[in-house]
Amino acid sequence: MPRQPRRKPNRASPKRTASTESAFLNIPYDAAFENLYLAYIAGVSAFGLKPRAALEIPTSNRRLERILALIQECKYSIHDLSRVEVDRTPPPTPRFNMPFELGLTVALEKVVIPGHAWIVCETMRFRLKKSLTDLDGTDPYVHDGTVRGLFRELGNAFVRNQNQPTVDEMMKVYRILRANFKGVLYRAGATHPFNARVFRDLCVLASAAADDVVLN
Repeated sequence: MPRQPRRKPNRASPKRTASTESAFLNIPYDAAFENLYLAYIAGVSAFGLKPRAALEIPTSNRRLERILALIQECKYSIHDLSRVEVDRTPPPTPRFNMPFELGLTVALEKVVIPGHAWIVCETMRFRLKKSLTDLDGTDPYVHDGTVRGLFRELGNAFVRNQNQPTVDEMMKVYRILRANFKGVLYRAGATHPFNARVFRDLCVLASAAADDVVLN
């Protein structure tokens, strides 16, 4: 039987409600982004949404086709362009996956899924005006590379969402993920969180934590 969230009818603030709506996460997969990776899962779950990501895609599937299908399955998508700089690993190369998937999403929203809502996140203020001038007029949500900054910006991006968790409530969900992080890796036999099973287990844990923290 699915776990049923406990409700307290006397709470005055808005309650988180169950939702089948999903948010596609187009974010960097690297060790330096680990905290924000967990924060995205925690924050999106606190808003009652299901995180989705390209990490779910089996290697036997054609990756691009599955990414296109996955974006279309989601009502929202979040595109973090924090890794547009050239990396240090030879040969020095910028990261194109995130802007490429953002471009796919913009095209899909225009011609295939007009109800899809996408947002752009950044670490540095004003960098988007230089890195992607085609989006001139689009204001990114600048989280400054911090967990609390990300939760602040998610609150701004989803201000019309029925569920309105506070930054502190999102932090509580994040801390639960952090406290259980090594155990999740161990059970999956993984050394890093950027794989399908770890992502799935973190999302399940975040959803349960959000039920406890935001509903109660």
